[in-house]
Amino acid sequence: MAPDRIDLNAVPALPTLNAAALPPLCFVGGGNMAVSMIGGLLAAGLPPARIRVAQRNVVRAQALRERFGIEVDADPAKAVAGCTIVVLAVKPQQMSEALSQFSLPAATTVISVAAGVRVASFARRLPGCHIIRAMPNTPALLQAGMSGLYAPPDTPVQARAQAQALLAAAGDTCWVDSEAQLDALTAVSGCGPAYYFKLTEALRDAGTALGLDAALSARLALQTFIGAARMAAVGDADVALLRQQVTSKGGATEAALQSLESGGLDRMFVDALRAAEQRSRKRGDDLERSTTA
Repeated sequence: MAPDRIDLNAVPALPTLNAAALPPLCFVGGGNMAVSMIGGLLAAGLPPARIRVAQRNVVRAQALRERFGIEVDADPAKAVAGCTIVVLAVKPQQMSEALSQFSLPAATTVISVAAGVRVASFARRLPGCHIIRAMPNTPALLQAGMSGLYAPPDTPVQARAQAQALLAAAGDTCWVDSEAQLDALTAVSGCGPAYYFKLTEALRDAGTALGLDAALSARLALQTFIGAARMAAVGDADVALLRQQVTSKGGATEAALQSLESGGLDRMFVDALRAAEQRSRKRGDDLERSTTA
């Protein structure tokens, strides 16, 4: 059964919490997503002394120390000690092993950025902690991400505000009001950068097919999408209105759009996102079975 339509306004507004005011926190895992959030937090004014990372890989650990001036420990139990916020940033298939290496006191705010691992799985391993799931996307690496968040209804406001402040350091944030909706959000924004890359690739290759130099066609495609995205981002106009404003009656743009529509572009996107949502849900089901077996 498909989840209800996402209502991004379902969660009441949270008190504003500046990332610089966050208490000591620890990242379990020091991969790209952790790096993006650490960079954003430091840029927002959080002192390096308040950030720790649990990272076993010696080379990556040293790189983190040199780049950010933060404490990195190979032992997760030592790294999380005394931290009131713990960010789980390991791969989903590594989560069970990671959780077996430390324990947390009740009321710790735990934020997972691991796709598919559900709140119930964390609650069994981390009793009494406030579990919040986040689904960021890869533009977070440039502090331009879009992160969806979910927290159970009984999660304290302070824990929600801490999670929002942390993820906001990597870009924009929104909340969904049921965990199932994270699968739909994954299909839209989690997978979304790949759609953008594919469309840019298709526009580039189509330009080359029309006789343009390959390098020029690539440049035209990339900058056109960047410019269009900026136009949509800086104003209040809906993208449908923006499309109408650049589509002259009987013109070249109208001819192209009619061809796309007759080819079923809208239906193709619905089908594509439904496939992504279903795959995300299945991955969560598989992970849930593996952690309860």
